[in-house]
Amino acid sequence: MQKISVLSGGMGGATFVRGLLHGIRSGAVPRVARDAEVTVVANTADDLWVHGLKVCPDLDTVMYTLGDGIDPERGWGRRDETWSTKEELAAYGVEPTWFGLGDRDIATHLVRTQMLEAGYPLSEVTTALCRRWQPGVRLLPMTDDRVETHIAIADPDEPSGRRVVHFQEYWVRLRAQVPAEAVVVVGQEASTPGPGVLEAIRDADLVVLPPSNPVVSVGTILGVPGIREAVTTTAAPVVGLSPIVGDTHVRGMAHQVLTAIGVEVTAGAVARHYGSRRDGGVLDGWLVDTRDEHHVAAVRDAGIACAAVPLMMSDVDATAAMAAAAVGLVA
Repeated sequence: MQKISVLSGGMGGATFVRGLLHGIRSGAVPRVARDAEVTVVANTADDLWVHGLKVCPDLDTVMYTLGDGIDPERGWGRRDETWSTKEELAAYGVEPTWFGLGDRDIATHLVRTQMLEAGYPLSEVTTALCRRWQPGVRLLPMTDDRVETHIAIADPDEPSGRRVVHFQEYWVRLRAQVPAEAVVVVGQEASTPGPGVLEAIRDADLVVLPPSNPVVSVGTILGVPGIREAVTTTAAPVVGLSPIVGDTHVRGMAHQVLTAIGVEVTAGAVARHYGSRRDGGVLDGWLVDTRDEHHVAAVRDAGIACAAVPLMMSDVDATAAMAAAAVGLVA
């Protein structure tokens, strides 16, 4: 295999790709050439404008993680970050105070915003930013268009009994501690795939759905018109790794948003949510954690090759072993 494409969210996807690259370069992933090209198609529906700056959390998390600039404790933002600007803005009473930009991180958003306002599309801006970080992959936004995920929550003060908040407000300010009643992706239907996205899927030797959120990360990528069709029709095998371990998410909010769309929070249910390519879905293979081995038979009955292996990304070697198992399942 010379070309691998990964449809990624932020932290989970970035961590997986880091282990994948380690495994490829060390020869720990069988059937994949050590000089294989990895393309990451990243979710951009988490993006937002803050203090006049365009912030792309998932793109930046992938770029910083693979470029060795990520804060290893938080799993997002820059290493050795300081927060003087955030504190000064709060002293002025400038909202949103719940979403903070680190002093180092602001530089990325300033460059991105200036380039966007100069007329460059997000895909070209991302390429320019990656020249500094050298992530070792080709990083592509899922679309150059503005697409934003919003979450509907209960609000008795509203006539409808609910209100809609941006994904980042739900995740950062509310900490996903209130039930999500619906997921609304604004602008998705009118969006088009970013440059190179369809070709990366069509020409791949392997397509991977990493353990990213199946609704608000991988799901939003697949929701861009044309991308799901590219995945269902590519000649490459498509393999996914479950973000659900022991009937809950490892990190993030998969539990909340799966519940909002009526999908049971189990590794098997997520596989069936993606569906078998035999039946018009997107999966040929699906890995579950050893704790969820009891779901393997049902996933296989749904037309998806399935195996149970350890899925905790505790270090790059463990993650490389996951990648090797994924390749072995469908190669």
